[in-house]
Amino acid sequence: MKEIQLGLRANLSQFVLLVIINAFVGGMVGMERSILPQLAEAEFGIAAKTAVLSFIVAFGITKAFANLFTGALTNRLGRKRLLLLGWVLGLPVPFLLMFAPTWGWVIGANILLGAHQGFAWSATVVMKIDLAGERDRGLAMGLNEFAGYLAVALAAFATGWIASEYGLRPYPFYLGVVLSVLGFFSTWLLVKDTHAHVTAEAATSKVARLPSIFHDTSWRHRNLGSVTMTGLVNNLNDGMIWGLIPIFLLQKGFSLHEIGTLAAVYPAVWGIGQLFSGRLSDSVCKKDLLLWGMVLQGLALLGLAMAGSFVSFALLLVLLGWGTAMVYPTFLASIAENTHPFDRAKSLGVFRFWRDMGYAIGALFTGIIADAFGIPSSIIAVGLLTVATGIWADHRMRCRTNHPTIGKWIRQKWVARIQ
Repeated sequence: MKEIQLGLRANLSQFVLLVIINAFVGGMVGMERSILPQLAEAEFGIAAKTAVLSFIVAFGITKAFANLFTGALTNRLGRKRLLLLGWVLGLPVPFLLMFAPTWGWVIGANILLGAHQGFAWSATVVMKIDLAGERDRGLAMGLNEFAGYLAVALAAFATGWIASEYGLRPYPFYLGVVLSVLGFFSTWLLVKDTHAHVTAEAATSKVARLPSIFHDTSWRHRNLGSVTMTGLVNNLNDGMIWGLIPIFLLQKGFSLHEIGTLAAVYPAVWGIGQLFSGRLSDSVCKKDLLLWGMVLQGLALLGLAMAGSFVSFALLLVLLGWGTAMVYPTFLASIAENTHPFDRAKSLGVFRFWRDMGYAIGALFTGIIADAFGIPSSIIAVGLLTVATGIWADHRMRCRTNHPTIGKWIRQKWVARIQ
């Protein structure tokens, strides 16, 4: 029997395959990102912001509960079967969006999409953490999220361009057909389960088991609870960007092509930035990345509320993307750092439950404010909440490692370069 080894180099082929598959997962949600709010108004006559954002509420709640059940299902089905189940649920989505006769069909498609994203993305996250081992965990999560969110950006840009050239339906959703078929067959034929890697790591782990995985991850554990709350607010603001920014840009007179381009800027920077922030989270205290990432996001959001030109929106979305890149792989690496290998899948599921519930909470919260006071007021409220959450998490969290702060790490690198 081949000896199980942990680390990216020892498991490179499977790791790269899972990165590619997660790109397919990201592309599935990206195909909606630049066009669904316009579809609601143009083809279904839905004008109220709260009603338009109902598809995000459906997506967020379903994805959140799919994440919550991930831990139990990985133990019962295995990681590969959970990933395959995710793709089975994703296969009908593009067809439902193409031929939906009513908005209710779109909601139904997003319920399936949420379940698909919850199971498939969670499975790839857990499997990559299993393969990577402790030393390369941040880098592994950076590569995972890079692939997923770069694919979100590329799909958003592609569907925005297709919609501007050929209409909102059906052509933009052909991309989803291709992605779902590729994802299903590559998982079925090529992916190998990683349960043996978990067993190997558990034999040497020094992290204590959690008394109550749900309560500790949700709030009680200082680090886990802080990461969970920060993740919820991060996705709350992402839900607003997803649902309201395309409408905000449309109100300011931007074309579908320009909206598609701007909708792609934020997840593109978010995705590419994680190549650097993921590795950085292996070298510095993780709570520093959470603090400055959330503060930068909040400031960018406040700027978006007052922006007017294409260039100003693009620059602010770059800042927003980099702020999100700082926190996203750090969330997952922090959860893995603070949990025993046998608790990890369930703890990640609980974290991702609350984080993705942020989509639903954000869509309702920001939709209500936007209907009552206008979209700029909604953006400002979320920007202030994002900054406050980062400061609060920094106060509550403690570093588990002897890694330096970001400032000290930069000074060390600068001194080493001079010498």
